[in-house]
Amino acid sequence: MPFSLVDIGANLAHDSFNEDRDEMIQRAFDAGVKKIIVTGSCDVSNVAALQLASESPGSLYSTAGVHPHHATDYTDESDAMIRRLIQRPQVVAVGECGLDYFRNLSPRAAQLDAFSRQVEIAKDSGKPLFLHQRDAHDDFVEVLEPFLPDISRAVAHCFTGEGESLREYLAMGLYIGITGWVCDERRGKHLYDIVSTIPDDRLLVETDAPYLLPRSIQPKPKTRRNEPMHLPEVVRVIAEARGQSVEHVAEITTANAMRFFNLPSD
Repeated sequence: MPFSLVDIGANLAHDSFNEDRDEMIQRAFDAGVKKIIVTGSCDVSNVAALQLASESPGSLYSTAGVHPHHATDYTDESDAMIRRLIQRPQVVAVGECGLDYFRNLSPRAAQLDAFSRQVEIAKDSGKPLFLHQRDAHDDFVEVLEPFLPDISRAVAHCFTGEGESLREYLAMGLYIGITGWVCDERRGKHLYDIVSTIPDDRLLVETDAPYLLPRSIQPKPKTRRNEPMHLPEVVRVIAEARGQSVEHVAEITTANAMRFFNLPSD
Protein backbone atom coordinates (compact mmCIF):
# COMPACT_ATOMS: atom_id res chain seq x y z
CA MET A 1 0.00 0.00 0.00
CA PRO A 2 1.76 3.17 -1.18
CA PHE A 3 0.38 5.40 1.55
CA SER A 4 0.54 5.55 5.32
CA LEU A 5 -2.30 4.72 7.69
CA VAL A 6 -2.95 5.39 11.37
CA ASP A 7 -4.55 2.63 13.44
CA ILE A 8 -6.28 4.63 16.18
CA GLY A 9 -6.98 1.63 18.42
CA ALA A 10 -5.00 -1.59 18.87
CA ASN A 11 -4.63 -3.57 22.09
CA LEU A 12 -0.96 -4.36 21.54
CA ALA A 13 -0.33 -5.05 25.23
CA HIS A 14 -2.69 -8.04 24.97
CA ASP A 15 -1.05 -11.30 25.97
CA SER A 16 -1.89 -12.90 22.61
CA PHE A 17 0.99 -10.84 21.20
CA ASN A 18 3.53 -11.90 23.81
CA GLU A 19 5.29 -14.39 21.54
CA ASP A 20 5.69 -12.21 18.44
CA ARG A 21 4.96 -8.59 19.39
CA ASP A 22 7.98 -7.07 17.63
CA GLU A 23 7.33 -9.06 14.45
CA MET A 24 3.63 -8.14 14.55
CA ILE A 25 4.48 -4.44 14.79
CA GLN A 26 6.95 -4.75 11.92
CA ARG A 27 4.29 -6.48 9.80
CA ALA A 28 2.02 -3.48 10.40
CA PHE A 29 4.70 -1.03 9.33
CA ASP A 30 5.41 -3.12 6.23
CA ALA A 31 1.69 -3.04 5.37
CA GLY A 32 1.61 0.77 5.42
CA VAL A 33 0.32 1.24 8.97
CA LYS A 34 2.91 3.79 10.05
CA LYS A 35 1.41 4.92 13.36
CA ILE A 36 -0.55 2.95 15.96
CA ILE A 37 -2.36 4.20 19.06
CA VAL A 38 -1.96 1.46 21.68
CA THR A 39 -5.07 1.23 23.81
CA GLY A 40 -4.85 1.36 27.58
CA SER A 41 -7.86 -0.14 29.38
CA CYS A 42 -6.82 -0.84 32.98
CA ASP A 43 -4.03 0.05 35.41
CA VAL A 44 -1.75 -2.70 34.10
CA SER A 45 -2.35 -2.14 30.38
CA ASN A 46 -1.99 1.63 30.75
CA VAL A 47 1.58 1.15 31.93
CA ALA A 48 2.29 -1.53 29.31
CA ALA A 49 0.86 0.62 26.50
CA LEU A 50 3.05 3.56 27.50
CA GLN A 51 6.07 1.27 27.63
CA LEU A 52 5.42 0.10 24.06
CA ALA A 53 4.96 3.70 22.90
CA SER A 54 8.19 4.71 24.59
CA GLU A 55 10.07 1.97 22.75
CA SER A 56 8.88 3.16 19.31
CA PRO A 57 8.85 6.97 19.45
CA GLY A 58 7.06 8.61 16.55
CA SER A 59 5.42 5.33 15.51
CA LEU A 60 3.52 4.14 18.58
CA TYR A 61 1.49 6.26 20.98
CA SER A 62 -0.83 5.20 23.79
CA THR A 63 -3.99 6.02 25.71
CA ALA A 64 -4.63 5.80 29.44
CA GLY A 65 -8.00 4.86 30.88
CA VAL A 66 -10.21 2.22 32.45
CA HIS A 67 -12.61 0.24 30.24
CA PRO A 68 -16.15 -0.20 31.61
CA HIS A 69 -15.48 -3.93 31.99
CA HIS A 70 -12.90 -2.96 34.65
CA ALA A 71 -14.95 -0.18 36.26
CA THR A 72 -15.15 -1.96 39.61
CA ASP A 73 -11.35 -1.70 39.74
CA TYR A 74 -11.38 2.08 39.26
CA THR A 75 -9.83 3.56 42.39
CA ASP A 76 -8.46 6.90 43.46
CA GLU A 77 -5.07 5.42 42.57
CA SER A 78 -6.34 4.62 39.06
CA ASP A 79 -7.54 8.18 38.69
CA ALA A 80 -4.21 9.55 39.87
CA MET A 81 -2.34 7.21 37.52
CA ILE A 82 -4.32 8.36 34.48
CA ARG A 83 -3.79 11.99 35.44
CA ARG A 84 -0.07 11.34 35.77
CA LEU A 85 0.31 9.33 32.56
CA ILE A 86 -1.48 11.79 30.33
CA GLN A 87 1.19 14.34 31.11
CA ARG A 88 3.55 12.20 29.05
CA PRO A 89 3.82 13.25 25.39
CA GLN A 90 3.39 9.64 24.21
CA VAL A 91 -0.04 9.39 25.88
CA VAL A 92 -2.44 11.08 23.49
CA ALA A 93 -5.95 10.39 24.84
CA VAL A 94 -7.98 9.54 27.94
CA GLY A 95 -9.61 6.12 27.67
CA GLU A 96 -10.69 3.59 26.68
CA CYS A 97 -13.62 4.64 28.82
CA GLY A 98 -17.38 4.60 28.61
CA LEU A 99 -20.29 2.24 29.24
CA ASP A 100 -20.99 -1.37 28.28
CA TYR A 101 -24.43 -2.68 29.23
CA PHE A 102 -24.14 -5.56 26.75
CA ARG A 103 -21.88 -7.62 29.00
CA ASN A 104 -22.31 -5.75 32.28
CA LEU A 105 -19.01 -7.13 33.57
CA SER A 106 -19.06 -4.28 36.09
CA PRO A 107 -22.22 -2.96 37.80
CA ARG A 108 -23.78 -0.04 36.00
CA ALA A 109 -23.28 2.30 38.95
CA ALA A 110 -19.54 1.56 38.91
CA GLN A 111 -19.41 2.08 35.14
CA LEU A 112 -21.15 5.45 35.40
CA ASP A 113 -18.81 6.59 38.16
CA ALA A 114 -15.63 5.52 36.35
CA PHE A 115 -16.82 7.06 33.08
CA SER A 116 -17.74 10.38 34.71
CA ARG A 117 -14.39 10.63 36.47
CA GLN A 118 -12.49 10.02 33.25
CA VAL A 119 -14.52 12.61 31.37
CA GLU A 120 -13.45 15.02 34.12
CA ILE A 121 -9.82 14.10 33.44
CA ALA A 122 -10.26 14.90 29.75
CA LYS A 123 -11.82 18.22 30.69
CA ASP A 124 -8.99 19.08 33.07
CA SER A 125 -6.17 17.92 30.79
CA GLY A 126 -7.34 19.05 27.38
CA LYS A 127 -6.58 15.58 25.99
CA PRO A 128 -9.19 13.95 23.71
CA LEU A 129 -11.48 11.11 24.83
CA PHE A 130 -11.30 7.57 23.46
CA LEU A 131 -14.82 6.26 24.06
CA HIS A 132 -16.53 2.88 24.33
CA GLN A 133 -20.30 2.44 24.23
CA ARG A 134 -22.33 -0.73 23.81
CA ASP A 135 -26.05 -1.02 24.54
CA ALA A 136 -25.84 2.05 26.79
CA HIS A 137 -26.57 4.89 24.40
CA ASP A 138 -28.91 7.00 26.52
CA ASP A 139 -26.79 6.95 29.69
CA PHE A 140 -23.63 7.45 27.61
CA VAL A 141 -25.03 10.62 26.05
CA GLU A 142 -26.37 11.85 29.40
CA VAL A 143 -22.93 11.61 31.01
CA LEU A 144 -20.95 12.98 28.07
CA GLU A 145 -23.08 15.76 26.62
CA PRO A 146 -22.79 18.31 29.47
CA PHE A 147 -18.99 18.13 29.21
CA LEU A 148 -18.70 18.53 25.45
CA PRO A 149 -18.14 22.32 25.47
CA ASP A 150 -15.14 21.76 27.75
CA ILE A 151 -13.61 18.73 26.00
CA SER A 152 -11.14 19.15 23.16
CA ARG A 153 -12.25 16.18 21.02
CA ALA A 154 -13.84 12.75 21.41
CA VAL A 155 -14.10 9.62 19.26
CA ALA A 156 -16.73 6.90 19.43
CA HIS A 157 -14.24 4.04 19.16
CA CYS A 158 -15.30 0.85 17.38
CA PHE A 159 -18.67 2.25 16.34
CA THR A 160 -21.12 -0.55 15.49
CA GLY A 161 -24.45 1.20 16.08
CA GLU A 162 -27.41 2.16 13.92
CA GLY A 163 -28.02 5.25 11.85
CA GLU A 164 -29.91 7.11 14.57
CA SER A 165 -27.07 6.88 17.10
CA LEU A 166 -24.56 7.76 14.39
CA ARG A 167 -26.48 10.92 13.54
CA GLU A 168 -26.64 11.85 17.23
CA TYR A 169 -22.91 11.32 17.74
CA LEU A 170 -22.09 13.41 14.70
CA ALA A 171 -24.41 16.17 15.93
CA MET A 172 -22.53 16.05 19.25
CA GLY A 173 -19.28 16.63 17.37
CA LEU A 174 -17.81 13.17 17.89
CA TYR A 175 -15.36 11.52 15.52
CA ILE A 176 -16.27 7.97 14.49
CA GLY A 177 -13.85 5.03 14.62
CA ILE A 178 -14.61 2.19 12.21
CA THR A 179 -13.16 -1.32 12.62
CA GLY A 180 -13.35 -4.61 10.76
CA TRP A 181 -16.96 -4.88 11.91
CA VAL A 182 -17.76 -3.13 8.61
CA CYS A 183 -16.20 -6.11 6.81
CA ASP A 184 -18.63 -8.60 8.38
CA GLU A 185 -21.42 -9.37 5.92
CA ARG A 186 -23.48 -10.92 8.73
CA ARG A 187 -23.25 -8.52 11.68
CA GLY A 188 -21.90 -5.44 9.92
CA LYS A 189 -24.21 -4.99 6.93
CA HIS A 190 -26.03 -2.09 8.60
CA LEU A 191 -22.69 -0.38 9.28
CA TYR A 192 -21.58 -0.89 5.69
CA ASP A 193 -24.80 0.80 4.59
CA ILE A 194 -24.40 3.92 6.78
CA VAL A 195 -20.63 4.49 6.84
CA SER A 196 -20.97 6.81 3.83
CA THR A 197 -22.91 9.30 5.99
CA ILE A 198 -19.84 10.06 8.11
CA PRO A 199 -18.29 13.34 6.90
CA ASP A 200 -14.77 13.08 5.51
CA ASP A 201 -13.36 15.10 8.40
CA ARG A 202 -14.81 12.86 11.17
CA LEU A 203 -13.83 9.39 9.95
CA LEU A 204 -11.12 7.38 11.72
CA VAL A 205 -10.01 3.77 11.18
CA GLU A 206 -8.81 1.11 13.60
CA THR A 207 -8.35 -2.62 13.99
CA ASP A 208 -9.09 -3.08 17.72
CA ALA A 209 -6.54 -5.91 17.44
CA PRO A 210 -6.46 -8.69 18.52
CA TYR A 211 -10.25 -8.53 18.12
CA LEU A 212 -12.50 -8.10 15.08
CA LEU A 213 -10.46 -9.77 12.34
CA PRO A 214 -12.00 -8.58 9.03
CA ARG A 215 -14.07 -11.45 7.63
CA SER A 216 -13.49 -10.20 4.09
CA ILE A 217 -9.75 -10.99 4.06
CA GLN A 218 -8.83 -13.40 1.27
CA PRO A 219 -7.33 -15.89 1.63
CA LYS A 220 -8.59 -16.48 5.15
CA PRO A 221 -5.82 -16.08 7.76
CA LYS A 222 -4.78 -19.21 9.65
CA THR A 223 -5.66 -17.59 12.98
CA ARG A 224 -8.55 -15.43 14.16
CA ARG A 225 -6.16 -13.07 15.92
CA ASN A 226 -6.39 -9.65 14.34
CA GLU A 227 -3.31 -7.48 13.76
CA PRO A 228 -2.78 -3.86 12.70
CA MET A 229 -1.40 -5.13 9.37
CA HIS A 230 -5.03 -5.87 8.43
CA LEU A 231 -6.04 -2.19 8.62
CA PRO A 232 -5.71 -1.76 4.82
CA GLU A 233 -8.56 -4.26 4.39
CA VAL A 234 -10.77 -2.16 6.67
CA VAL A 235 -9.89 0.90 4.59
CA ARG A 236 -10.64 -0.97 1.36
CA VAL A 237 -14.12 -1.98 2.49
CA ILE A 238 -14.91 1.49 3.85
CA ALA A 239 -13.84 3.01 0.53
CA GLU A 240 -16.09 0.57 -1.33
CA ALA A 241 -19.04 1.39 0.95
CA ARG A 242 -18.48 5.14 0.60
CA GLY A 243 -17.94 5.10 -3.16
CA GLN A 244 -14.52 6.67 -2.68
CA SER A 245 -11.04 5.60 -3.67
CA VAL A 246 -8.88 3.69 -1.21
CA GLU A 247 -6.30 6.45 -1.58
CA HIS A 248 -8.84 9.09 -0.57
CA VAL A 249 -10.00 7.20 2.52
CA ALA A 250 -6.38 6.57 3.51
CA GLU A 251 -5.53 10.25 3.10
CA ILE A 252 -8.48 11.67 5.05
CA THR A 253 -8.33 9.16 7.91
CA THR A 254 -4.60 9.71 8.38
CA ALA A 255 -5.05 13.49 8.37
CA ASN A 256 -7.94 13.18 10.82
CA ALA A 257 -5.95 10.96 13.18
CA MET A 258 -2.96 13.30 13.12
CA ARG A 259 -5.26 16.21 13.99
CA PHE A 260 -7.38 14.36 16.53
CA PHE A 261 -4.44 13.07 18.58
CA ASN A 262 -2.29 16.13 17.89
CA LEU A 263 0.50 13.93 16.58
CA PRO A 264 3.70 15.60 15.38
CA SER A 265 4.22 15.45 11.63
CA ASP A 266 7.23 13.45 10.50
